[in-house]
Amino acid sequence: MSILPNPSPAVAAPGAGELLRLDGVGRTYEMGEVSVEVLRGIDLTVRDGEFLAIVGPSGSGKSTILNIIGGLDQPTAGRMTYRGQDMTGARPRQLTLYRREEVGFVFQFYNLVPNLTARENVLVASELSQRPLDVDEVLSMVGLAERVDHLPAQLSGGEQQRVAIARAVAKNPRLLLCDEPTGALDFETGKRMLRLLVDLNRNLKVTVVVITHNSALAEVAGR
Repeated sequence: MSILPNPSPAVAAPGAGELLRLDGVGRTYEMGEVSVEVLRGIDLTVRDGEFLAIVGPSGSGKSTILNIIGGLDQPTAGRMTYRGQDMTGARPRQLTLYRREEVGFVFQFYNLVPNLTARENVLVASELSQRPLDVDEVLSMVGLAERVDHLPAQLSGGEQQRVAIARAVAKNPRLLLCDEPTGALDFETGKRMLRLLVDLNRNLKVTVVVITHNSALAEVAGR
């Protein structure tokens, strides 16, 4: 799909295999009379199909980077391009289309609808996409084929996070953004969750960007 109807001619053609690029990105928040600079001069290239981990301590701006990549926030300096299109000046509707069709989100907290089953939680998200994957196949991929009719309260924390991952993947996005996806899980469960993301990256060819403060967990990433 074309997110922007008229990509800027000033944007250089993306490099081979390039999905998105940040050039000199900065983000400053105005809080009353105080300006808080969260990001300055960030350059980043994400290639199509790769698995990338962004590691840093809490408060280092990782989530802000992810929000900009995901179209939830916009930089106050620099530029983001996606598939050769300059997203920096995108209008709200264009960003909505971008998030709906191109991006899947996985957060630290699962945000499942409590009165919907695992299958129904995933189905709600898949219906937003023009090219969804089969819901039951996705739930099977994440190891929940036998738990599709369970409510969130009937699932463990790790299983709920698997539902959240399935919900993001069922849209069939090109880009999967994961904000501390293991933060609410114990270490071993967290490692299994990241291995699951690696498997989805390889099997579905979806580009995965994970942010984490845990460098040990980030070792499973390709970069």
